[in-house]
This record gives sequence, C-alpha cells and structure tokens, in this order.
Amino acid sequence: MAPVWTSTIGAPRLARMLSARSADPEPGTTGLPEPTGRPRRTEPAYRSLADGIRMLVAEGRLPTAARLPAERELAAALSVSRTTVAAAFQRLRAEGWIASRRGSGSWTTVPAGRPLPSRGLDPLPPDGDPGLIDLGYAALPAPGDLLVRAFTGALDALPPAARTHGDFPAGLPALREALADRYTARGVPTMPEQIMVTTGAMGGLAAVRRLFAPAGERIAVEHPSYANVLQLMRQSGLRLVPVAMGEGLAGWDLPAWRAALRDSAPRLAYVVADYHNPTGALAPDESRRQLVAASRSSGTVLIVDETMADLCLDPPPDGPPLPVAALDPGGAAVVTVGSASKTFWAGLRIGWVRAAPELIRRLVAGRAHADLGSPVLEQLALTWLLSGDGWDEAVRLRRDEVRTNRDALVRALRAHLPDWRFEVPSGGLTLWTRTGGLSGSRIAETGERLGVRVPSGPRFGIDGAFDGHLRLPFTLPPAVAGEAVSRLAAAARMVAEGRVGTVGAPGDYIA
Repeated sequence: MAPVWTSTIGAPRLARMLSARSADPEPGTTGLPEPTGRPRRTEPAYRSLADGIRMLVAEGRLPTAARLPAERELAAALSVSRTTVAAAFQRLRAEGWIASRRGSGSWTTVPAGRPLPSRGLDPLPPDGDPGLIDLGYAALPAPGDLLVRAFTGALDALPPAARTHGDFPAGLPALREALADRYTARGVPTMPEQIMVTTGAMGGLAAVRRLFAPAGERIAVEHPSYANVLQLMRQSGLRLVPVAMGEGLAGWDLPAWRAALRDSAPRLAYVVADYHNPTGALAPDESRRQLVAASRSSGTVLIVDETMADLCLDPPPDGPPLPVAALDPGGAAVVTVGSASKTFWAGLRIGWVRAAPELIRRLVAGRAHADLGSPVLEQLALTWLLSGDGWDEAVRLRRDEVRTNRDALVRALRAHLPDWRFEVPSGGLTLWTRTGGLSGSRIAETGERLGVRVPSGPRFGIDGAFDGHLRLPFTLPPAVAGEAVSRLAAAARMVAEGRVGTVGAPGDYIA
C-alpha cells in the first residue's frame, strides 16, 4: 500500500530550502550538525546534502511523510551528480530520516529510536522549590490594581444577573456587545450575534473543533505552533498537517500553505497571525489576504488565534496589519478566537469566538454537550474593563512591562549566550531561539536541575522537530531574566561538554 503523504516537495523548492539553510549556518559551523547535535566543520558533498535534508526535517521545515523529488530531478536542481544525491538518500535511509519504496519514491520520516517529547500535560506545574525560575509560562500577573477594580465593578453589576437563572451559553449580552464594538472599532464590523463567550481561548478552539472536525479529519497547523493547541488537536484524533513558518519574523510561507491546502484539503487550519507563539512573527497584510483566498479556494475553515494581538511593543511604521477577519467580509472562511489571558491575566478565564451569526448559533447549540457557559462574575469583570478605559489602561501597562522584560532578556542572551541565534519580535510574549547547534531538549533537562525550567523546541513541533530551539517568554523582570539566562548558559556548557547525567524529565505544563 502506498504511503499517505502530508505534502509533495518539488526539486526546485527543496533546492531553495537547502540553499537558504546553508546560507544561514550556526556561527563557526556549516550549520549542519551530526545526529548527536555536535557541530562539524567540513564534509563531503553527499554528507552535506544528507545533513541539510536531515536538518530541514529536524527543524520542521520539511514535515514528516513529505514526498521527496526523484534523485535525477533533485540532482539537476542542485547542479550535482545523481551519484551524490543517491549517496545522500542512502545515508538518510540508513539513519531513518527517509523511507523509500519502489514505484512510490522516497518520503521523510523520523528515526524509530529518536526520543520524542512527552505529549501529556501535567495537571499542575512543579511547585515546592522557591529557587526554581519558571519559564514555562507565557503569562504575567494582572497589571496594576485593575483586577481589583474590575471585580469591584463586577460585584456592583452582579445583582441583576443574580436574579436570572445564570445560564448564558452565548455569553452575557453586555459582554457580547462590548466585544462586538471593539471588533468594529478595529475595522471589522461586528454584531453581538457574531460573538460567543467561551471559557478561555482553548474553550473556543475546542468548540470550533467539535463542530467542524470529528476524529480523523485533517487540520493544517503552523510549524512550529502553540504546544497546547497541538496537544488539543492530537487528543481529539485530528490528523495534523504541519506547514513550515517562513524564515525569521516574516510570517507564513505562502507557497507552502497553498500547497498544503491544495494537496491535503484540510477541514480546518489554525494560525496565529499576530505575534505568533512561539516565534513572535507578525504576518503582513498581503500574506493575510493570500491565506484567506487560499482557504476559500480549498474550502478550509481558517481559525485565527488573536490572543496576542494587543501586545504590540514596536508599532509598525505603516500601522498594524488588518485583522484577518476584515479580509473575509462574508464570514465564510475565517473564525477568530480571542482571550483576556495574555493581555490582562490568565486567571480571568474568559475567551470568545467571532464568526458569522449562523455559525455562532451552531456553536452555542453544541455547547449544551460541553460546559454550558462561562462564569458570570468573570464575564462581568471583563465587561467592566471593556466598557470603560480599563482595557486600554491594561494594554498600556502590559506593553510597557513586556517591552522592558523583552529588552532585558535579549541583553542577557547576547551577553551570556552570544552563539544562540534569534530575531527580536516586535510584539507578543515569546522569543524563539536556536541553541547554537546543541539539543534544546538536553539543555532543558539540564537547566531544570540547575534551577531554571524552560520548554524545549520539540513541544512546539511534530515528531520531534525543533530540537535545536527553545522558547523563552518575556515574563521575568530584568534581574531575574539575567539569572535565568545565566543558568541556561551553564546548562548549555554542560551539554556541550557532555557533562549531562541522568535527570528526571522536565515538567510538561506550559502556557
């Protein structure tokens, strides 16, 4: 039986990817580590080609089960001999990075013995160690005294709500109206009937998934992507179709997205257009237009996660990009999910879905089989914030705090880990860094033993991709951020020197 491919990679495209990879190596190396993660200086052409393809798979640029071009086609595209390509493919087959079958060609795989990250999430984060610096959370304490003021306002507004049955499956009418008004002010005309209030953004994502995608359906996801969403979709039995992010902070790789939507015809696609988690990328207007058009053409429902949208730290010179929903006036292709957790406080477990009215009615009807509704007091607190100046004050305070934290983290990384490579995002809460050719998973394991907890790259990928990366959030004040990076630098030195003993697996809880 022929394999089920996630995508087909043409020879010209693979040649471009290999060229880009070799033009941007880790400092002091070819950029093509051995499977052990140790850098190498020089190597024969076939090994360089094999290492380049291996790294594209390991970094998530090439998804697993991607059909590779024929040897003759790739040799022509790379201007090398077919013998070179054949030897590279043979090496990759021996290592378990590609598989081949006569009549079906070759496709990417991962070695059977390659350790993959735990997919389970601990119900509680580690506690009991006051000296542990926890970088597992991309979330911050509530800004200023706004939380107390919001709940004081909520208590004042509670008596009328308390005289009702308290069951509001679509959300409190006042909150739906306030959220609709904010979308309208952002250039997305919205009625309250287009809003459903949910228990956090994850509640909204789960509701959309239940409606559109039963187990076995495909969902296209950015690669890397938000770890908790990947886990939600896996547990729901969906088939993940990874689509590599563009290089740096440019946003999406549009040719890869068009190919994935055309070839796989996924029922859903999940994207973070505004300050992507974990990379911090901000998709420009034209990319948003093209992705909406491609989604319409393939019949794919595009779920757009806007939980980071308010966290603009360095405003673009031409102003913020348009919300993706503004490019889908009919509302047939785009469903938007938002939340108060990143801008305000993760403990205020209120999120929302914005979509066409008929879709909202179906989501509300399906909620009877899930959580029925979100807590009323928390909805009243968010209504208080949105109805006055509270939300704008929270955004201002949060941006100032996060900008200070980000800049301190960047300074510490450049001082303590100058060979780690990253781009400084203009917003959001996370920085995505390469770890100088070392295994991010090993650094994370060693770091926890040294008192710093950080999620490694594979938690944000599929089938063990991104082991050469870590996600670092902007959640620590400057002094603590400096100490955290100092401990990570010590962990990296231990990994580089092979001084890594047997340690317990790091906690899986991240946010």
